[in-house]
Amino acid sequence: MLSLNNWWHSLNGLEQVFWAIALIFTILFLIQFVLSVIGLGVDSDLDVSGHLDADLHGDVPHDYSVDPSFTLFSVRSIIAFFTFFGWVGVIALSSGLGTVLAMVLAVSAGLIAMVFVAVILYQLIKLSEEGTVNIDEALGKYAEVYIPIPEERTGTGKVMVEFEHRSMELDAITEGHRLATGTTVYILKVYENNVLLVGEVKEKPG
Repeated sequence: MLSLNNWWHSLNGLEQVFWAIALIFTILFLIQFVLSVIGLGVDSDLDVSGHLDADLHGDVPHDYSVDPSFTLFSVRSIIAFFTFFGWVGVIALSSGLGTVLAMVLAVSAGLIAMVFVAVILYQLIKLSEEGTVNIDEALGKYAEVYIPIPEERTGTGKVMVEFEHRSMELDAITEGHRLATGTTVYILKVYENNVLLVGEVKEKPG
């Protein structure tokens, strides 16, 4: 402990600043990494918006979406900036470089790390967006009743519909008569709670 104390006091003011920043933000980086691994990370650049309207008779907006806007400033990118800023500053001063050059190198390394993390987060957000099924794409498509749909919005059934290169089973209602299993229907509207409004197709599409 005494030698550590002597080492600390042997450093000049700027060296102490660089060391303090490097150590503090490295610890924060490791904590954040561990939290991310166990699924408890709290820094998220995903902006999910939308609200549920319980009245199926009204027009319901449906814009559950992931905001892919580029975000330079986030918890992760700021931690990355100061982690690299601190360690590059420590290395630069230990190598005998001047104060100004050490500061320039430290800031440059921090900015590069910050931009790198921001780009990685941006790409992850885009991948998340691309992997999310957009139910709106079902609008205007044909489907087949899987579980009978009660008449005049008195309940929901299920339909099988193919879109975005996959087959999906979705809840559906109808304003007309009861639709039996195997009936071909046309999707008239997509509600925000992923319930489809469908109508019977008299003649199957070719």
